[in-house]
Amino acid sequence: MLLRVVLATAAGLLIYFSGPPRTLWWLAPIGFAILGAVIYGRRARDGFGYTLCAGLGFTVPLLAWTGEFVGVVAWLPLALLEAALMGLAGAGIAVVSVLPAWPVWAALVWVTGEYLRSIFPFGGFPWARIAFTQPDGIYLPLASVAGTPLIGLAVTMTGFGLAMLVRTSILDRRPRRIVAPALAFVLPVVAAFGALPLVGTDANDGEVTVAVIQGNVPRAGLDFNAQRRAVLDNHVARTEQLARDIGPGKVDLVIWPENSSDIDPYRNPDAWARIDDAAKAIDAPIAVGSVLLGDDGLPRNTMLLWDPQRGPIEQYTKRQLQPFGETMPMRSFFRIFTSAVDRAGQFVPGDKATVFAMGDARVGLATCYEVAFDGVVRESAEGANLLAVPTNNATFGYTEMTYQQLAMDRVRAVEHGRAVAVAATSGVSAFVRPDGSVSQSTGMFTPAALVETVPLRSTTTLSDQLGPAPEWIMVFAGLAALGVAIVVRRRARASN
Repeated sequence: MLLRVVLATAAGLLIYFSGPPRTLWWLAPIGFAILGAVIYGRRARDGFGYTLCAGLGFTVPLLAWTGEFVGVVAWLPLALLEAALMGLAGAGIAVVSVLPAWPVWAALVWVTGEYLRSIFPFGGFPWARIAFTQPDGIYLPLASVAGTPLIGLAVTMTGFGLAMLVRTSILDRRPRRIVAPALAFVLPVVAAFGALPLVGTDANDGEVTVAVIQGNVPRAGLDFNAQRRAVLDNHVARTEQLARDIGPGKVDLVIWPENSSDIDPYRNPDAWARIDDAAKAIDAPIAVGSVLLGDDGLPRNTMLLWDPQRGPIEQYTKRQLQPFGETMPMRSFFRIFTSAVDRAGQFVPGDKATVFAMGDARVGLATCYEVAFDGVVRESAEGANLLAVPTNNATFGYTEMTYQQLAMDRVRAVEHGRAVAVAATSGVSAFVRPDGSVSQSTGMFTPAALVETVPLRSTTTLSDQLGPAPEWIMVFAGLAALGVAIVVRRRARASN
């Protein structure tokens, strides 16, 4: 049992090491192969326990950034909760391992578990989706077919198929017994290569020149917002410097990061004047990350479309808020454990996606944490020919968080067939091509400006056309397989 615990934990570590900032994507299917070998044919509780170990091996290092400034009170409970939910999927995988072609059913059960984690608890936390470990892998084109669930299905099926192939080759060398696991191992890879022609990169709706501004913050940490004016001044200064370097009117649009102006310009004339100066200097519309106060006195995390002649003409309010950051569920309960919960905000979410008309570009916005959520990005991409991800990662210092988020941006580019402009207060800012490759990126905690002519694409990917239906079908199939396997196991016990 100790050996199986070690192997399961190692499997989780391999899955973690497969993801950014590393490019070892192939470690993920190997990790699932080891996990599959450990839990194959075992009882549900064993599947839960061993997958819990694998989940901890994956999520504890993956989510270390959540404790960068508030300590283990956020980090370890979140990692444990995510690992426990993975354990539930592991219990289901152990149960369906009695079925023929079990790698297929096991992969569907894993996707079902990812769906559960994307909606529960507190609105879900899909950060640990397997698809987000694969921006450099061969499975990435599958995002254009059915989004992140299909990538997760392909990676896990490859791994479980490999586990069964090795097991069958050792214990039963008859060729016909090897066919099924070999197919489970090979078919996802073949499908991924088959999806390559569906990844479009042509500028079928024209081109625009985009500037991404990274103004930087005076210092990292939760207190960066205490220096709001400095952050705003940094972004104004970097925009005005770019205007001096290339001349006004040389870019079609500018993207500033989330929280680039945490001073409400509607309530602060000085902030209004500074943003207006920057827009006039660059002579292009700017998407400005701001915090606006509503009539109820509560803040909204808002992107403003700032026209150089007319000022703010449109706004988008972030819809998927970060629990334990922008909001604090069960605040009085968690205050028992730490007073740090009072640092969490009381932000009010928006209620609709908004596309910014910025010259020829129709810019769909997914603000920071939102990029992890399939449905939010899908709605933002509808009617857009360019995607923008304004984000603020300064709170998380030099951790891997910003690289993990950039991986999500890359997956979304392929999923929706759009170029993505990523603007971060402190880095990493980047341009992502529609095929998921990064054409430019910045360093961390340094002022920077990126300028690039990007393709505008109005083609709707198959993933967009199908919407959430493929994931629902996978979840239904996973649950159905689980139900059949439970019946089979009960009948087997009754006959004994």
